[in-house]
Amino acid sequence: MRHVSFRDLGIIDYKEAWDLQEKLFQETVQRKFDNRKLPEENQLSTRDYLLFCEHPHVYTLGKSGQEEHLLINKQQLQEAGAVYYKINRGGDITYHGPGQLVGYPILDLDHFFPDVHKYLRYLEEIFIKMLADYGLKGERSGGETGVWLDVGKPSARKILALGVRASRWVTMHGWAFNVNTDLNYFTHIVPCGIADKGVTSLEKELGYPVPMHNIRELAKKYFSEIFEVQLTG
Repeated sequence: MRHVSFRDLGIIDYKEAWDLQEKLFQETVQRKFDNRKLPEENQLSTRDYLLFCEHPHVYTLGKSGQEEHLLINKQQLQEAGAVYYKINRGGDITYHGPGQLVGYPILDLDHFFPDVHKYLRYLEEIFIKMLADYGLKGERSGGETGVWLDVGKPSARKILALGVRASRWVTMHGWAFNVNTDLNYFTHIVPCGIADKGVTSLEKELGYPVPMHNIRELAKKYFSEIFEVQLTG
């Protein structure tokens, strides 16, 4: 069974976590590039990583996003205690903050399958299974990434956002799962560029806060099962 190096970074500044991701990502891509010049017996295997964290209030805009989807100015950002970054993942604008489980898998998909769409579906499946444990039906929405509740109804709302980058089949960035998240922060953006659907959290759906430790353990469990790996470290 393949091993994935796991690290829980706790509450960490977004830029600090981004820099760590970039370091691991670039090391992995460089090793793959270097291996191409070597005989197979001299090639060095790449490593896979999974990082968990929570961030202080931050808005991030993906490469395909529109700046006008941030609905507040710099002064209002400061008043909200939030920061804003343009970043190199796919997708539009999203929010990260306390009470949200953020996961950054840095995987060499050549160890699994060279298919980014399949990779996104696997990530979604982790949280569909987790929601089922809490009696909620998480679903995919056609043409949109993430996990939703009440798909196809006026009450449709998003509980998991995904945004990834991949190069040479190496991934970075990942997911944001709303657990005990302050949903008021989503009113300052057009979440993921989708104006006609709402955003929710596990706490809102259940009516009570959920221990983050429980969510982290379930996410580790289902990640390990779905990707058929063992988390180490």
